Amino acid sequence: MAIFMENIGAILKQLRTIYGDTAKDFSQRLLISPSYLSEIENDKKQPSLEILERYAHILDMKPSTVLLLAEKEDDLKKKGKTTKVIRKLMLKWVSTMSEKEG
Repeated sequence: MAIFMENIGAILKQLRTIYGDTAKDFSQRLLISPSYLSEIENDKKQPSLEILERYAHILDMKPSTVLLLAEKEDDLKKKGKTTKVIRKLMLKWVSTMSEKEG
């Protein structure tokens, strides 16, 4: 079963980048090839629910949070806003999570 959202791959890539993982290392952690990860992150293929769950687990978040971020991005694009807004939201969320860990 694939998760169909126009930009889920872009959100996954942004999250991976925010967390500082390379595509090669992250693909190994996901148990998929780097080329398959590239196709997902460039929105050429949709991630399966299993891959989305692995992604979320590695990033220590709920799959629903990842989906919510992707949904927000879709809404912002429909309204003509840039991805800067979603990046600010994600950075704020990452900062909040870091503070809770520390």
